[in-house]
Amino acid sequence: MSALEFDFMQRALVAALLVGLTAPAVGVFLVQRRLALMGDGIGHVALTGVALGFLLSTAPVLTAVVTAIAGAVVIELVRQHGRTGGDVALALLFYGGIAGGVLLIGLAPGGSNANLLSYLFGSLTAVSPADVVVISALSGALLLTLAVVGRQLFAVCHDEEYARVAGLPVRTLNLLLAVSAAVTVTVAMRVVGLLLVSALMVVPVATAQQLVRGFRATVVVSLVAGVLAATSGVLGSYYVDAAPGALIVVLALCGFAVATLAGTLVRRLRGTSTATASETVSLLPREAHR
Repeated sequence: MSALEFDFMQRALVAALLVGLTAPAVGVFLVQRRLALMGDGIGHVALTGVALGFLLSTAPVLTAVVTAIAGAVVIELVRQHGRTGGDVALALLFYGGIAGGVLLIGLAPGGSNANLLSYLFGSLTAVSPADVVVISALSGALLLTLAVVGRQLFAVCHDEEYARVAGLPVRTLNLLLAVSAAVTVTVAMRVVGLLLVSALMVVPVATAQQLVRGFRATVVVSLVAGVLAATSGVLGSYYVDAAPGALIVVLALCGFAVATLAGTLVRRLRGTSTATASETVSLLPREAHR
């Protein structure tokens, strides 16, 4: 029986397609900014938001969005104005998020631990029609925002001092990137899971960097790699009865390994052909060089 005959699989595939687009689209800026682990830290903060939703008996997605955005903004402000470096700020995000999540989930009504697993590692049946609507709206807004301010974000991520001299609103753009990462984490948590979403933001970008050069080409290849990993992981998890988030990340890592081997082989072949051409020229008579 085909997986697409089930409504929950159709919803999961739509969500996976949107997640596969949005996660690398934001991740390419985080990698450029050398904040590859920021998504992981925000995922831990979003865990606190999910636990808060269980505790208050409200929608965990909404509380996760609000908590993740608040955490991302706070940590960006700490990084900008405090004496704390980016790596230490991310560590604070890690520890505070996981501690708050564990504390609140322990105070929540019984049965929350089982539901929490679907947010941590993703679940095919957990994607409801309402989730698809929320994911579609947030993904559309996120992709539109990146399309409008993508050049400015790239300038800030590439050289913050130059962007500031050029008159760009560096502080605002940094906060926008942090908020975008927070929204991406909450968009992807139903499919990939909070503990693994950062991988889908980083691994496709790393895969693209093995194959192409240039920012635009990296973005395009990252999106393709992200969509392939997300959709293939969702379909594969149905047939092998595995957690979709784990399978998505494993497939993304396999893609990175293949891209690394392919990129290395292509560079070696180019190097060999260049060396052969140089040797051929050197063996020609001196008059031929004139």
